[in-house]
Parts: sequence; C-alpha cells; structure tokens
Amino acid sequence: MALFLGISLFSCARGTNVDSELIWNGNWAWSLPLIVLNVIFHVLGLGFINAKVIQALSIVKDRRHFLFVFAFVMGIATLLATLLHAIEAGIWAAAYRILGALPDNISAVLYSLGAITTYGHATLFLAAHWRLMGALEALNGMLLFGLTTAFLYGMIQRVWPVETRGHNTFRLPWPGRTEVPEDVRVV
Repeated sequence: MALFLGISLFSCARGTNVDSELIWNGNWAWSLPLIVLNVIFHVLGLGFINAKVIQALSIVKDRRHFLFVFAFVMGIATLLATLLHAIEAGIWAAAYRILGALPDNISAVLYSLGAITTYGHATLFLAAHWRLMGALEALNGMLLFGLTTAFLYGMIQRVWPVETRGHNTFRLPWPGRTEVPEDVRVV
C-alpha cells in the first residue's frame, strides 16, 4: 500500500490526475489480496484432492482393472478442481458486488467466470474505473489453471510413469539401451 501511496504522490507532483491514480491504486489494492487468497485456497484445495486421490488409489493399486479406476479417480479429481475454480470465481464475483462494480449477483458471477477463464463475455463490462481489476482476475485465472494443469499432470506422472506404460510410443533416445539410466529417470 505504501508503494501505491508513493506512486500517487509522485504522480501528483508531475501534475497527473489524482482521481485516476487513486482508481488505479484501488484496483491493485483490491485485486492483489484476492489473487493471494485464491492461490492459497487453490493450493489447499489441490492438497486435499491429492490426499483423497492417493487414498483411493492405494486401496485399488493391485487390482485387475487399475487403469479404469485410475481414469475414474482422475475424472473425479478434475471435477473437484473445476469446483475449486468455480468457488474462486465466486470470490471475485462477491468482491465485484461489494464494490458495486456490477449490478446483480448473476451478472457478477457471469462476468467473473468469463474473466477468470479469459473467455470474456460480449454483453458484460465493468465500469471504466474497475477494468484493471477484471484484467487482474484474468491473470489470477491463468495462474490457477496453470496450477491445476501441473497438479493433474503430476498425478498422472506419479501413478503412470512413461517408462512403465504398456505401449511403444515412448522410444529411448539412447541406442542399444533397454532402460532409462537412473540419473534421468522420471519418477
């Protein structure tokens, strides 16, 4: 916040419009805590999902149809991650409503889902003085979707490493070797 105040004072000394600086700073002041809150919430949620996936797969790891069960569990994990994203969009929507940036709850949720997914919505716009906040929500969405993608990829790699898959699409780049050396093995 001190940085924002310093920028405002510097801008005033230069003759820049104080109102526009305060609006700019207000967008950052609301958006940065929302980004941090959502990332913390997301990481905790993914940690919970991870524990449940490991618990479910440990029960069936030596069963005959493990691959089917694994795919089903990953589908449930993806559904839960999608629910996390919806809750996070709801947090942003609540902020828009508290600030009076959008007129009703439905508009706030639709706008927020459009912003956090970077899809956008053709008929919903924030007032000019809140538009930076919408762009920062899109940035938050990219971070959250990146975390989710890394999580799901990591789960697949942990349970189903490349070198143990039963098909020949993975070729070892070392001529004459039948297995991956220990120092480059994917675990």
